[in-house]
Amino acid sequence: MTAEPQINVFIDIAVCTFRRPELRETLISLFALDVPDRVAVRLIVADNDERPSARVLVDSLREHSPFPISYVHCPKSNISIARNACLTESDGEFLAFIDDDEVAAPSWLSELYEAHIKSGADAVLGPVRAIYSASAPGWMRKGDFHSTRPVWVNGHIRTGYTCNVLLDMRSPYLSNRRFDLALGQSGGEDTQFFSAMTRDGGRIAFAANAVLEEPVPAKRESFDWLSKRRFRSGQTHGRILATQHHGAARMVQAFIASCKLGCCALLMALSVPFPIARYRYALRAALHAGVVTGLFGKREIRQYGFVEAS
Repeated sequence: MTAEPQINVFIDIAVCTFRRPELRETLISLFALDVPDRVAVRLIVADNDERPSARVLVDSLREHSPFPISYVHCPKSNISIARNACLTESDGEFLAFIDDDEVAAPSWLSELYEAHIKSGADAVLGPVRAIYSASAPGWMRKGDFHSTRPVWVNGHIRTGYTCNVLLDMRSPYLSNRRFDLALGQSGGEDTQFFSAMTRDGGRIAFAANAVLEEPVPAKRESFDWLSKRRFRSGQTHGRILATQHHGAARMVQAFIASCKLGCCALLMALSVPFPIARYRYALRAALHAGVVTGLFGKREIRQYGFVEAS
């Protein structure tokens, strides 16, 4: 009689969803994961719709899943509530997040886990590769404006995202940490979450080969969508700066962001003949404009709680 393999590590994989039919492809891709030795996997689906619209889909896929699936209904149309529900539901040593419109390669989880073993980091990020249709503008495809990668500052990753991440739930820098409910409909809750974690001493590593793919829908193939997203990201950053700087110090931060905005606007004007550079500077200008408004408390653009949840 063959003995059951010993399980040493439990990893939960969380998918927050809001009326997305693409959830099916996301879950099916997770069913094909190559699981590391002595690791057990469980899937958590957090349905953020006011009615349990994803339950039927999840139940229909259970018999095809090699992993247990936990379905959690959190009907508040607030992505922070869904993410926090996953944190509460998870009882494994690790919790990974993947978006409900992404597709995982079989090696995805193993790459994240191996990067954690090598680095000992509290969180490990992977890249998200945007998949463009033939209808996407040429400058957008060539410049790859939708893919997601971390930003390094002086050799360190200071903030992160939840579209491709592995969290070490044993970390003291993650214990009892939650996503900000006030950002649950504007977005930026993940930026705030990871910024606070690293500010307190937590570390973030990067697994370059832990790639997820995300098809870009037609409604996002526009400069308008990109600029609103960058502006909102800037607002989140400005809001974080506002909690760290007060009075004259906040004015200094606003002045710096305004100078960066002006420089980007000038470079955008000088780049008129070069579409990729022009749009890139324009989006950076939108980001810095968002920082200025975020510093002074302007309410963030609502991103969640309706069909075009991002």
